[in-house]
Amino acid sequence: MDRLKFYIDGAWVDPVASSTLGVLNPATEEVFARVSLGSAQDVDRAVGAARRAFATYSETSVEERLGYLGRITEGFRARLPELARAMTLEMGAPITFSTERQATVALFHFEEAARVLARYPFEERMGEGIIRREPIGVCGLITPWNWPLNQVASKVAPALATGCTVVLKPSEIAPLSAMLFAEIVHEAGLPPGVFNLVNGDGPTVGEAVAAHAGIDMVSFTGSTAAGVRVAKLAADTVKRVAQELGGKSANIILDDADLRAAVTQGVHACYTNGGQNCQSPTRMLVPRARREAAFEVAREAAGAIRLGDPLDPATTMGPVVSHAQFEKVQAFINSGIEEGARLVAGGPGRPAEFNHGYYVRPTVFGDVTPDMRIAQEEIFGPVLSIMSYDTEEEAIGIANDTPFGLAGFVQSGDPGRARAIANRIRAGRVYINGAPFDRSLPFGGYKQSGNGREFGAFGLEEYLEVKAILGSQG
Repeated sequence: MDRLKFYIDGAWVDPVASSTLGVLNPATEEVFARVSLGSAQDVDRAVGAARRAFATYSETSVEERLGYLGRITEGFRARLPELARAMTLEMGAPITFSTERQATVALFHFEEAARVLARYPFEERMGEGIIRREPIGVCGLITPWNWPLNQVASKVAPALATGCTVVLKPSEIAPLSAMLFAEIVHEAGLPPGVFNLVNGDGPTVGEAVAAHAGIDMVSFTGSTAAGVRVAKLAADTVKRVAQELGGKSANIILDDADLRAAVTQGVHACYTNGGQNCQSPTRMLVPRARREAAFEVAREAAGAIRLGDPLDPATTMGPVVSHAQFEKVQAFINSGIEEGARLVAGGPGRPAEFNHGYYVRPTVFGDVTPDMRIAQEEIFGPVLSIMSYDTEEEAIGIANDTPFGLAGFVQSGDPGRARAIANRIRAGRVYINGAPFDRSLPFGGYKQSGNGREFGAFGLEEYLEVKAILGSQG
């Protein structure tokens, strides 16, 4: 499964220098593939190809771009099982989740980009002039390992839809699904240079992308600390920066909610993707009078999680992505115990039934206070903090007492009451009573959770410049 070439200017090419990295299967702790690590010179080659291609691709018609998106979508559907298996191997998501969520939601981005593109008003009259929206240019896209293909698609689809060209740096931890995706793009017949892929690490290739003068926009998904670094590097060339960063989402369960249903749903939502999910509701807020009942339900829900081989369809949670991530999560679990939180379920160490793999015990803490590390910092693992409140005002205050603002959750028997609280949560997206995912609605954060939006018309507009034309009678 080695993938040692980069995709630049419509062809698979050797990197400038020879340096490789093993791709680790987190369930077995074994290297099963290798990729090349790129350099600033490789980025420069890719940017040059993208700049040349932009001159003509930016002038393509909506119909032409819809054709490319349609062929990518067809190729994606045809290879979806292969894409899902690659993600299971490279980052440990259970194969059922990889198929039904990881790969399928990635496909949604191309379907949604095509839907929006088909009716988007790139020109409209305003006052005595015309407002024209044009592709921003060459886009540097830096994507993470936790949703390796979804985050690639969330950026590539709107970029191609608007007429931009792309230089993609996927995560070096989970790069194989992106390499398969590049094959799909190639088979779709995009003009050479429109889509380019260079593998590498953040300090080398990621920073070269962020700083490159030939890149007009950088879109980054990852940690807040890395996002700050990207923004600083991009500032020298005043390029646009769109970021989807960390989260510490609160799940407010009101006193009129069905407690068993709400807590069970909240536990499983927290553990989505092994807890390696930026919008996970990792802080559950329950009325103080019902805390003991909430603890008992949460304990039952955590006990129902089935850890196991990610390739087994019966597995509901696989390992976390790496040894470093395992150690980070263990440190947070230990800090919760040391700071006095009540251990309701799980705890430190690998589950007894596993002698290999980066498996974390699904963990629930109760009696968590806002000053604890597990209440303030993003853990990125299957760890839930249950916090108590006495009044709605206190619950809203706790929910907003975080530097993050990616998502929020509210559970109530009264939709109007839930809506009033949702309006006051400082986050880019709020789910009421377990509302299902909607691909047409924007996703992105407030505060240190970022400054861009994905999906739908809002996602498309991240890749457009706005031009006012005055004096035209056309």
